[in-house]
Amino acid sequence: MISFNYETVFNLGNESAFSDWISQVILSEDKKEGEINFIFCDDEYLHKLNVEYLDHDTLTDVISFDYSLGNELHGDVFISVERVAENAKDFEVTFAQEIKRVIIHGVLHYCGYKDKTIEDERLMRLKEEEKISMFHVEQ
Repeated sequence: MISFNYETVFNLGNESAFSDWISQVILSEDKKEGEINFIFCDDEYLHKLNVEYLDHDTLTDVISFDYSLGNELHGDVFISVERVAENAKDFEVTFAQEIKRVIIHGVLHYCGYKDKTIEDERLMRLKEEEKISMFHVEQ
């Protein structure tokens, strides 16, 4: 089950389309969907988590806490919408494109993808693009 929670003034909109997409991404990686919570927050909220749980005194756009059980994905994905907006400007993409990238980035970590080395990061970016292309909204 995919759920969306808000700790700041923000609304993802069309949650069912995002939920369906995330479910399809999970299936495309031969994984099972468990409980995955997306928590949208601001920089301050995410910075506190980053310091408290990861001992990183930096701003970040996403932190994923992985509680997966074998092939069944479970976790909490915290996303700073402030950081996503800044990154969208920096990368010259729309906010909608960047929020999809960050959402799926968290899920890809649960699927086993890493981003600590240059090679891992390259693969993560390729997977992000592949999975973003799976997002479809009926018009």
